[in-house]
Amino acid sequence: MTFIAHPHPRPTPSDLCVAGRTLAFGERFYVMGILNTTPDSFSDGGQFLDPQAAIERGLRMVEAGADIIDIGGESTRPGAEAVDADTEIKRVVPVIEALNRHLNPAGQPAQTLLSIDTSKALVAEAALEAGASIVNDISGLGFDPRMPAVVARAGAALVLMHIRGTPRTMQTDTEYEDLIGEVHAYFVERIARACAAGVRRDKIILDVGIGFGKSVAQNYQLIRELHRFTDLECPLLLGSSRKSFLGAVLNKPAEERVFGTAASVACGLYAGADIVRVHDVAEICDVVRITEAIIGTRDSQG
Repeated sequence: MTFIAHPHPRPTPSDLCVAGRTLAFGERFYVMGILNTTPDSFSDGGQFLDPQAAIERGLRMVEAGADIIDIGGESTRPGAEAVDADTEIKRVVPVIEALNRHLNPAGQPAQTLLSIDTSKALVAEAALEAGASIVNDISGLGFDPRMPAVVARAGAALVLMHIRGTPRTMQTDTEYEDLIGEVHAYFVERIARACAAGVRRDKIILDVGIGFGKSVAQNYQLIRELHRFTDLECPLLLGSSRKSFLGAVLNKPAEERVFGTAASVACGLYAGADIVRVHDVAEICDVVRITEAIIGTRDSQG
């Protein structure tokens, strides 16, 4: 098979090995399904607050092709109010325990990786004990000083996301002198912080934080220029699913942005993403597989 040459040669991140599962980034792209156990998330708030509904949703996403399920118990939409750790734990731990039991037989390598979407060390600890093996921290270790030690102790993988402020305030400060340079410098500092606490560099994933303290134009720029972050040699996660920067162009509500999400995913993979975090798993899995067939993966790009 012949693959088109990529205009920006990109180093391939090291394989990520966690819970007995290896994500080989030179060979294929990976899909992370979003499972919000919250009453107020921007797209699906309240739909999966009931644990049984959340469990069934997670299993359906795996059947549709998700490699990772990202479970969150606190909304991070713009303007969202924080919730306490106990509330978050009550929302996510029963779901993680049940999904782990259904999907990952004891004593065997994990078939589906479970991720906890939290910025609280207490929640991360409980989730990791329940069967999660990835901590997706939207604060990039900025909200809870205990988080890096918790991740390191568990040998978990860590997603470091770029954000300004908090979900409640982030959209009040979107002025950058050098968007790409400032996000890049943030990652350099946060990677160093994680590694100093004992997190292995080959278990760190980077997320540029689409919609978190960025204007509409800046979100599109970040996707277009994802290749500018591949020199950090960490896998890149793109979280563009159903977000408002798509609605700003399409003038459609969140639930009608699946095709917009698909376009952002295809372009993001071409530009440098390795993992895409999405609501519409079945549809986006088709997009990912066809994008692989057209452009190849990093090992096959010239």
